Amino acid sequence: MRLHLFKLGTNPVGAPVPGYLVQTDDGTNVLVDSGFPRTASGPRVFVTVGPEEGVEARLAAVGLRPADIALVVCTHLDPDHAGNHDLFPDAEFVIQRGHYERAKAGVPARLEMARAAWDQPRLKYRLVDGDTELLPGVDLVESPGHVEGHQSVLVRLPRTGAVLLAGDAIPSGEHLDPDARAMTPFDVNESAVRASTRKLVALAEAEDALLVRGHDAQQWPALRTGPDDCYE
Repeated sequence: MRLHLFKLGTNPVGAPVPGYLVQTDDGTNVLVDSGFPRTASGPRVFVTVGPEEGVEARLAAVGLRPADIALVVCTHLDPDHAGNHDLFPDAEFVIQRGHYERAKAGVPARLEMARAAWDQPRLKYRLVDGDTELLPGVDLVESPGHVEGHQSVLVRLPRTGAVLLAGDAIPSGEHLDPDARAMTPFDVNESAVRASTRKLVALAEAEDALLVRGHDAQQWPALRTGPDDCYE
């Protein structure tokens, strides 16, 4: 099993907008998040996407096309995470039920920006409830607070060991202390944020996992992010 870390753009504070690719030993390709909408324009654009940073370009760099993706894990449907779901009509999208149902109802309103990409009748969604084994070695970890039904991803690799993709539940190293951490402007539930932070930090410690924060400009250069430099 291999794990690729993709930089799919840069947000307004200079931090990476990430996506992730898990490739299993049986050839299943799992994408985690699809990045900022490639069609966004005007004042709605708050992420800079370089010419080689779009999700299609990142996949091509490792020899894949969107049609090769079997599963897309949605950490959540914020526009910088779900803006290109429409590129993957052949994939199955896996999302927490509570988040999907609230997003369909328009809550929170910021999810509407990328709705044209993630809310299409042709896209196939699998709704899960809470912590779930997606595949052997890949677990979904419910981590709400940033939005209801946010989920993180734990990948257990044969050589590297465990890697915990925290997503926006823990966006940077400044957000690792569940009691002292600040809220971000987009967090919707402070008590849930603190509980999820505590849960993920404890899980990373129990698994001796590399904890990859969601938007951390300081951590990113120390990670393996090149097309030929992945975690195995």
